[in-house]
Amino acid sequence: MRVRLLAALAVPLALAATPALAGAIRPFSTASFQAAQRAGHPVLVDVHADWCPTCRAQAPTIAELGRDPAYARLDIFVLDYDAQKNERLALGVQRQSTLIAYRGTAERSRATGVVDRGQIRALAQTALR
Repeated sequence: MRVRLLAALAVPLALAATPALAGAIRPFSTASFQAAQRAGHPVLVDVHADWCPTCRAQAPTIAELGRDPAYARLDIFVLDYDAQKNERLALGVQRQSTLIAYRGTAERSRATGVVDRGQIRALAQTALR
């Protein structure tokens, strides 16, 4: 019984310890975000709140970026506005629906409340340049 429990915990723990791989949408964690930055990856942070209509309007475009081969190198992290207060404050985020593009550790672009597909894609593109 104990061996099965340890084996069942091994995979999730191994995945949690694995640095972020480019081209994926994943929940924000400081460790994964910093690992992606240290590796020089282009990163998009989506500060999302489930109750926010603007966030819900942004979500289809963010999901589209995650599937688009043109953005395959982009790491997309979804930061929970309500549950991850310390993390959002560390990034200087005051409001939900904020999108932040980074290239490595350098912030390239930031916008709040943008729902236009083209503007979101252009913001994400700044991380790729």
